Amino acid sequence: MISFTRVQQLAEQLPGAEVSTSYGTPAIKVRKKLLLRLHQKEDAFVMLLDSVAAQQSLIATDPMSFYITDHYEGYAAVLVRPTVDEDTFFELMQQKWRSLANPRELAAYEAARGAGTT
Repeated sequence: MISFTRVQQLAEQLPGAEVSTSYGTPAIKVRKKLLLRLHQKEDAFVMLLDSVAAQQSLIATDPMSFYITDHYEGYAAVLVRPTVDEDTFFELMQQKWRSLANPRELAAYEAARGAGTT
């Protein structure tokens, strides 16, 4: 089970990611733009994505981990159950983070990864 505490630890690896709030729930943002947050009613994380196609692909591939409610229909986000594999969760975090990070943050991350730290 992935807790928000664990999500915070994962986010520490992503330059510019910071703990914040969104809709009254704990969230991770990059330069004040939402990356993910706890859902206010569901036992899930709301993960922002780069496209609705990515959302549909995740749901088709693993409907036990990824789903949406009517509210997210047509919106580039997916609900992620905390039982999802941690590596898969972090991969999704990294993908969205890359679209929110600035060039300096991307370079710092790539340099750290090249040095053997992820």
